[in-house]
Amino acid sequence: MPALDIPGRDRLIVALDLPSVAAAEAMVARLGDSVTFYKIGYQLAYAGGLPLVRQLSSAGKKVFADLKLHDIGNTVARGVESVAALGATFLTVHAYPQTMKGAVEGRAGSGLKILAVTVLTSYDDGDLHAAGYRLGVSDLVEARAQQAQEIGIDGLVCSPEEAASLRRTVGGRMSLVTPGVRPAGAAAGDQKRIMTPARAVAAGADYLVVGRPVLEASDPKAAAQAIVAEIAQASA
Repeated sequence: MPALDIPGRDRLIVALDLPSVAAAEAMVARLGDSVTFYKIGYQLAYAGGLPLVRQLSSAGKKVFADLKLHDIGNTVARGVESVAALGATFLTVHAYPQTMKGAVEGRAGSGLKILAVTVLTSYDDGDLHAAGYRLGVSDLVEARAQQAQEIGIDGLVCSPEEAASLRRTVGGRMSLVTPGVRPAGAAAGDQKRIMTPARAVAAGADYLVVGRPVLEASDPKAAAQAIVAEIAQASA
């Protein structure tokens, strides 16, 4: 679905980076109908949060299972089958060819969309070089995006800084999901490649993942509504 056809409220994905299912359920209740899409990552998944995928999906919410799978192809395929059965909308895998091929196999026949993680938004060129990569961030993101498209991946996870160039590369055929989004005045935290919601949308992002600026706000619902309003204005 082209970004222009996605309601602004559905383009905000709130990251439930919380220590317990009880805390996540309380946040979901507090946010109410201001949020339709949630992300469940490592912290909550390993605290018993995977069943929350089915619970939220059954309640009419969309869920992004941010599990960043990476293993041999068969193992990834079987893991993806299990996540699809939970009712997740998105699932992340790392953008290595064997991993992506396994994920595409595993999601067959389901409504699950696979997102490939290009380069983590906390990484910069120096981090990649320290890990043994010859390419810098922009070149590695580009190479992995092209591989993902050829393999049949549904979307990419990238920083807002790469969204514009990736949109030119993949056109409207793949969704771009961007963490590293911070409203004006919010702390960057451990993110190194960030943008405001409006700038991320203008750069070509379809979905924006926001965690701490909503979770740690004195009024999380108002914070989420403000981001949705900014997305809608930038999309108009």
